[in-house]
Amino acid sequence: MFFRQIYDDKLAEAAYLIGCQRTGEAIVIDPERDIDRYEKVAKANGLRIVAVADTHIHADYLTGAREFAEKGARVYLSDEGDADWKYQWLDQKSGGGRYDAVLLKDGDTFKVGNIRFRAIHTPGHTPEHLSYEVTDLGGGATEPMGIATGDFLFVGDLGRPDLLESAAGMQGIADASAHRLYQTVLKTKDWADYLQVWPGHGAGSACGKALGAVPQSTIGYERRMNAALRAATSEQNFVDFILDGQREPPMYFARMKRDNKMGPRVLGGVPQPRELGAAEFAKLDGGSCAIIDTRAWTAFKAGHPKGALSIPLTNSFNTDAGSMVAEDERIYLVVEAARLDEALRDLIRVGLDDIAGWIDAAKVGQISATGGTLEKTEEVDVAAAQRFISEVKPFLLDARRKVEFAEGHIGDALNIAHTRLLGRLSEVPKDRPILVNCRSGARSARACSLLQKHGYRVTNLAGGMLAWNEAKAPVNR
Repeated sequence: MFFRQIYDDKLAEAAYLIGCQRTGEAIVIDPERDIDRYEKVAKANGLRIVAVADTHIHADYLTGAREFAEKGARVYLSDEGDADWKYQWLDQKSGGGRYDAVLLKDGDTFKVGNIRFRAIHTPGHTPEHLSYEVTDLGGGATEPMGIATGDFLFVGDLGRPDLLESAAGMQGIADASAHRLYQTVLKTKDWADYLQVWPGHGAGSACGKALGAVPQSTIGYERRMNAALRAATSEQNFVDFILDGQREPPMYFARMKRDNKMGPRVLGGVPQPRELGAAEFAKLDGGSCAIIDTRAWTAFKAGHPKGALSIPLTNSFNTDAGSMVAEDERIYLVVEAARLDEALRDLIRVGLDDIAGWIDAAKVGQISATGGTLEKTEEVDVAAAQRFISEVKPFLLDARRKVEFAEGHIGDALNIAHTRLLGRLSEVPKDRPILVNCRSGARSARACSLLQKHGYRVTNLAGGMLAWNEAKAPVNR
């Protein structure tokens, strides 16, 4: 049996390419949308991808299942959950007809080559969630080797049960989902200790609160060391533990749930937008489109296209872009030519497909020479911020997560996580200057660019609360 975890560091997402070397057939579990990555690995190892499976309707990225289905792969999806959790795109094949799709219930099995997969209903994170038990029949095994657990069981954590409420707006469902997750945990007591755990995410994912950075584990180890599993000493103790301290989900999660259910748009490949010259780029209006400037903050604040968003190509790029760009906005990129493909893949993974053009980051300075406008963004150190607060009395905005804010904040600041700000702009007044802070100054810089795009007068606190606390400036709790 061939086994390969294919990992996306930015979304902390793990897909699994599992193949039968005897027949040359392979399946991908939980693929992202740019499916050529999986095809290249399969081809390099003498395999062809004939099937794809999703564990559940994802919230943090768009599935690649439909892209594979368009190319003839058989799709295995959950048929658990009620009517709200059924896939709606299976009869919408391009050109007409139905995809080769198989809907699975708890206990159903299927084979890819000589490898057997058994679907196990593991609800709680979502009602329809499946895990896939894998047995290598071709290798002579009579018992499973491991389980692809999707967003149910992670290394060190469990998938959060509150996302349907906190991200998708389904009020009052978090508590019930947590109780359902507890029942699923009880179900794992029959799972053998030796079974390998192949999770859908690693450290950094917003789908849990304490995910480990180790790529895989075993059931036995997780029983001993996983704090969420160990909290299941009673149902209420577990529910209280699993719901406590979960961070705010990014704005785009609700859209991913919707699009993965209804069906992501078929791309057929990574978009190839046109390169624009400085004169063309100078004509863009950042108020009516999304200009994503991927340069470092120091370059951005010194001069950027009017209305541009500061979203550097760091590990948070997908999440920041998905949260700060509206789904109906046409996108233009400021990016190094060598990193264009990286940026394009990151964007389509979170459903931002309308990418109309780009300019090489090295040519931004030429925009003003062609009659365009380059804006600056104000930033102050702690001493200047204190004078600013005392003399000007700006509106204070804290762009950290609520758990960070509760540990100490500046004055009477309003707390809105930067990944939720686009949906809460109405809470920020336009008749006062805004001073924005976060932990280190990075997230507040993103927030400043979003506010500036929408007509606010903003100033960023350099160094954030780390600098503020180092200066022993006053903190409210």
